Amino acid sequence: MRITYDCDVLVIGGGIVGLSTAYAITRAAPGTRVTVLEKEPGPARHQTGRNSGVIHSGIYYRPGSLKARYAVRGAAEMVKFCAEYGIPHAVTGKLIVATDRAELPRLHALVQRGRENGIPVRELGASQIAEYEPEVRGLAAIHVGTTGICDFVAVARQLAHGSGAEIRYGTRVVRVDRRPELGVAVLTASGDVVRGRVLVNCAGLQCDEIARLTGDDPDMRIVPFRGEYYELARPELVRGLVYPVPDPAFPFLGVHLTRGIDGGVHVGPNAVPALAREGYGWGTVRPRELGSTLAWPGSWRIARRHWRYGAGELRRSLSKRAFTEAVGRLLPGVSEDDLVPTAAGVRAQAVLRDGTLVDDFLIREGPRTVHVLNAPSPAATASLPIGREVARRALSAL
Repeated sequence: MRITYDCDVLVIGGGIVGLSTAYAITRAAPGTRVTVLEKEPGPARHQTGRNSGVIHSGIYYRPGSLKARYAVRGAAEMVKFCAEYGIPHAVTGKLIVATDRAELPRLHALVQRGRENGIPVRELGASQIAEYEPEVRGLAAIHVGTTGICDFVAVARQLAHGSGAEIRYGTRVVRVDRRPELGVAVLTASGDVVRGRVLVNCAGLQCDEIARLTGDDPDMRIVPFRGEYYELARPELVRGLVYPVPDPAFPFLGVHLTRGIDGGVHVGPNAVPALAREGYGWGTVRPRELGSTLAWPGSWRIARRHWRYGAGELRRSLSKRAFTEAVGRLLPGVSEDDLVPTAAGVRAQAVLRDGTLVDDFLIREGPRTVHVLNAPSPAATASLPIGREVARRALSAL
């Protein structure tokens, strides 16, 4: 029996990781036919296009982890990529500021982690913070010089253009038929069938659903967390990027201030449970998706383990005054009137059955499939090396 394939590698998901994978495949193996299926009318409509636009240095991540390796390498590559293609970017550096004595040991641990990851770090006393940010107050800080900002949506567009792949927008996958000896056939919502030798799942917020459609049990669930942002009405209060000291028990960095490539300053995000995979506001509720989250044992274990932290995040979501108080720890001059609501984002957080929040990138393989099952921040920063790794696995499965 002779099968006619529409492509060699079929990528589901047109965010920055999926497009970087397509780009890497065509560079590593010229002539390989790649098709990308994206359900939205254009690229980077979800996690890629709804973040702070920060090129992360890699200082937070455990030495030797995929996050640490890919972020450090990816930050340098992203700056070079933006420069090569004329994409707006800047290497700004950032401050991580301790505002409470209990945070000082964690700040010092970050200095050590940064050095282990090969990242230049400058330690600052309270009086030295003003050299970088005159309006910011703290007990101590570190300056990380390799952090930057860019337009990740423009990066995604360039990856799509430069890959030579066939990109099909407005194409939602509803069924996958995988036969290990033959390949995969995908049915779309419009009734089209697309056949490929290997499927790569870069579906982000829907990646666990796509994995199950292929017949693979990912043994995790995506639990969506919404990050709500404000825009600073007085952007002159902040020169660059200012972060609190993160709590290592959580994969979230806390409310921070980020001057974007357009000159505006984003404030946020917090992290509250979203009531839909693409639930960018409290008014968006999708019962089936919410039911899937509530049915997963790991969701309840997270709630029991971290309810105090979650209550604080929920309070800041519902109370602008509480959100302003959190910002005021770093920027005492800020007022409620300075904060203007802006677009929210949703983080696709992989959660294991026992309630573990997956911290590192998670890539798994099945017959004729490669699944990217956890690629939150710094995935945009690290998208070029992540794309190469996923491409390597996909090509080896052909």
